[in-house]
Amino acid sequence: MSDMSKDDSRLPIKLDSTSNGEFAPRPLDAISRRANALARDAADTHARRLGLSRRQFLVSGCGAATGLLAINAAHAAAGRPGGFFEISAEAATDADAAAEAIGKREFIFDVQGHYVNPEGAWLGRTPKGGGMARALAGMPKAGCGLGSGEYGHLQCLGPEEFIKDVFMDSDTDVMVLSFVPSSRELEPLTIEEAAATRDIVDKMEGSHRLLLHAKVQPNQAGDLDDMERLAGFGISAWKTYTQWGPEARGFWMTDEVGIEFVERARQLGVRNICIHKGIPLRAESYEHSTCRDIGPIAKRFPDVNFLIYHSGWVPGAAEGPYDPARADGVDALVTSLLEAGVAPNSNVYAELGSTWRFVGLREPDSAAHLLGKLFRYVGEDNVLWGTDSIWYGSPQDQIQAFRTFQIAEELRERHGYPEITAALRRKVFGLNALKPYALPLELLQDKLGSDALTAQRASYLENPAPSFRTYGPKTRREFLHLQGMGG
Repeated sequence: MSDMSKDDSRLPIKLDSTSNGEFAPRPLDAISRRANALARDAADTHARRLGLSRRQFLVSGCGAATGLLAINAAHAAAGRPGGFFEISAEAATDADAAAEAIGKREFIFDVQGHYVNPEGAWLGRTPKGGGMARALAGMPKAGCGLGSGEYGHLQCLGPEEFIKDVFMDSDTDVMVLSFVPSSRELEPLTIEEAAATRDIVDKMEGSHRLLLHAKVQPNQAGDLDDMERLAGFGISAWKTYTQWGPEARGFWMTDEVGIEFVERARQLGVRNICIHKGIPLRAESYEHSTCRDIGPIAKRFPDVNFLIYHSGWVPGAAEGPYDPARADGVDALVTSLLEAGVAPNSNVYAELGSTWRFVGLREPDSAAHLLGKLFRYVGEDNVLWGTDSIWYGSPQDQIQAFRTFQIAEELRERHGYPEITAALRRKVFGLNALKPYALPLELLQDKLGSDALTAQRASYLENPAPSFRTYGPKTRREFLHLQGMGG
């Protein structure tokens, strides 16, 4: 594993323009830039006060607390008090107070993770001079120094670095390995390669820390017929993109191909279907990124779980109180469920990958409304933790931020949002996902508490070396390179 701990300029709470490659990076606004500046200044002051180097301070819990407090200060100064991080000022300089606020105490089940196979057959089919492999060379994490040759930089994005970022540098216990939209020929991670990565972790005394999705595009020739083979890999769910397809044509889950997809999933006994909604991939198929089909398909198949990835969130579009006239965003998901008569806490789940990272850290007021609506209309038992990492590097900052996030009392009273209690956090972080994935917590905890990865992490934490780097594109140019990977 690489050591990138020498650079002490990166902040542990990562406010930057990184995207997951599914939407164009959005430059930081003035408030976020101010938050970063406040965090850097405070880190220098606190490190000197505590007699620590800047790096020592930043990798501590106090460093993370300092970042969250800086975000609070920047948004409060801008008159945006609707969402905030409930953390005391003393946590910035007192290790015990920081640990009390952001230390690990929950079971964390991340239902959306990604990684790139650095040696896959897809590289041989990569367009010369372009494609995802070349685009990834420009990503910050790709400069870790591992590997050599034309695609040596991809070693920085491979399974060992994935395991370090997810299981060493964050409090994540279990993760589901998911996929990106692509043609069958240009998948940067195939189901076979994903299964091999899962086996790397499972060999550590069978901890079952990685579960697998299988990607199915029912509107792409061959995918429906391939579902039986994919199910043989011991998958836990299917993943699909309703706005993706040949010639930029998407589909609805209520179309003939969508219904056939659900029926085949039922026949194969894998009844979790993860559907990318929101984060529009292409303007030509924008409508298919909305959630209007979710209520009807969930009502038709009550014995199937529909996990709505990104919860319908649209980058750059603020979330406010529920507006039935809005045709996209979280409001479209809520309207679809209400009109179809799908009750909260039934068979529709809302997932937070990229959504929480973006709105929670950069737009806390939007985050307050977004989470409040999901808790009220999708259900407190049906909001799922997801981070979309590796694109954002280690998900630890996302975890620490959610541990302290609160919806302002005024918004709760006005809109019927719940207070985010410790019990509700535990549900979102992991307990809710146990229901659709049918995993017994007691068995998992027994395995996780005694597996080799637990011992490895305990040793690692004696001298941690988090990089605070992100993987995804930060500029429009990098984003456009990724978009040319073969969709």
